[in-house]
Amino acid sequence: MLSNIPTPLLGLWQHRIGYSTGTTTVIFAAYIGGLLLALPFTGALADRYGARRVLTPALAAALVSCVLFMTASHVLTLLTARLLTGVAVGAVLSAGTAAVVHVGGPGRRTQASLAASVSIGTGLAAGPLVGGAISQYLGAPTVTAFVLEGLLLLSAAAVVRRLLPRPGPADHRADGAGWLRLPSVPPANRRGLVTSLMAYAPGMTGTSLLLALGPTLLGSLLHTTNRLITGGIGFLMFGASTAVQFLAKRLPAGRVLTVAGAVTGLAMLGTAAAVHSRSLTALTCAAVLAGVGQGMSQYGGFTRLATEVPAPRLAEANAALSAGGYLLAGILPILTGYAVDATDVVTSSTAFATLIAAAALAGTLVIRTTRRAVAPS
Repeated sequence: MLSNIPTPLLGLWQHRIGYSTGTTTVIFAAYIGGLLLALPFTGALADRYGARRVLTPALAAALVSCVLFMTASHVLTLLTARLLTGVAVGAVLSAGTAAVVHVGGPGRRTQASLAASVSIGTGLAAGPLVGGAISQYLGAPTVTAFVLEGLLLLSAAAVVRRLLPRPGPADHRADGAGWLRLPSVPPANRRGLVTSLMAYAPGMTGTSLLLALGPTLLGSLLHTTNRLITGGIGFLMFGASTAVQFLAKRLPAGRVLTVAGAVTGLAMLGTAAAVHSRSLTALTCAAVLAGVGQGMSQYGGFTRLATEVPAPRLAEANAALSAGGYLLAGILPILTGYAVDATDVVTSSTAFATLIAAAALAGTLVIRTTRRAVAPS
């Protein structure tokens, strides 16, 4: 939730502090930078020392970011807050999702993966809606929103303390690998990781593009500054992401990933069409489709890893999937933001939406071909 609750508030900070669209996307993507800094070691640390030792300092970093958001008066403060948010989210995506699977037990790995993935989607959906509603209708929105978020983080800390076991002696892996390294999976699971990334990376990038450019698109093309609309579109997008995962659980992970890429491609083509037609309805429909694609790719990817990767390497495997997906999701929105400053919002957003669509559809073809190739065995 912390990753998305600032999104509708970016326009407020932009008005107060004064910065360009390109800087807006940098602030948005700074959280992804923090996430990518955390993922190379949070997964391996959680596998070796236990999720509790990783999640507790991560929640503390998230609380510090809330304080920074509440007091921000400079771009550097916002960047620092978003960076710390990314560090916390990186720990949750690796250690947190693995912890849910471990709590679920060996017989419920698929159900636990669904619970972990749905909880991520629920937070992502709630963030922009809560942030938009508070910023539109309540006083001191940049304080009120993060006081509420801070209370939720404290409740999360209580859950970690209650449900996760106290750390015992370090569980040194037999392979002797260090804890500070690029996250990876065992060689036998690399095909699953790569095919998952072919759907997950475009899915995450599509939703990131819409979140980062949402206020600009609505302001420049549709001439509205209502922050509840911005937050509402984000809520619908990630609400669809969450809801579709309950349907996706009926299908094999490989088929879920194939459909996810196709839906993401259609969503990005729909985004380009919405920008050209200046239609709020079309943009909302494209956002919902993007959420469906992202939700299916997230569920399919994490489920494939949870069912195929050995338990002692699961947190690191989750980190590898998250890092690959968020890397593209951080770079392309920034490039789009500065392209908007250099050209115009229609040209830039159309070009990058089309690029994401091409990547998603190409990934779908590769995943489908790979599924057919391994089906006989």
